[in-house]
Amino acid sequence: MHAPAVDPFHLLAVGQFATASRRVSETDIVLFAAVTGDMNPVHVDEAAGAASRFGARIAHGMLSAGFVSALLASELPGPGSIYLSQSLRFVRPVRIGDTVTTRVEIVELLASKRRVRVATSSRNHRDELVLDGEAVLLLPLEG
Repeated sequence: MHAPAVDPFHLLAVGQFATASRRVSETDIVLFAAVTGDMNPVHVDEAAGAASRFGARIAHGMLSAGFVSALLASELPGPGSIYLSQSLRFVRPVRIGDTVTTRVEIVELLASKRRVRVATSSRNHRDELVLDGEAVLLLPLEG
């Protein structure tokens, strides 16, 4: 006899959060540029990065956003959840060698629509905010 499937919606609560950290490498930036086709010189060219307002190459903002996506898919709300929307604000650049800690926190549960609204943010190893926003996800029907 099989135990009934647990509805993942009932395992979630407002205030629940998850975090993950990742050190941004040269390889991350090169692979992201290759996969997306975003070859903006500020990301891939040393001279252009040095001449920019940032004084050095920086990571793609959407690479940091990808860390949010990974945390949502793997931890909270977790596997099977589907991104419906994401707002983002890029606050500071992320540089090669920075360790980015991403946090997602449930701010609202919309039971009738099986949706969850989460605050999303990332901070560098100096505890400076580099990204913030909000996402809405659709939850699977059962776990």
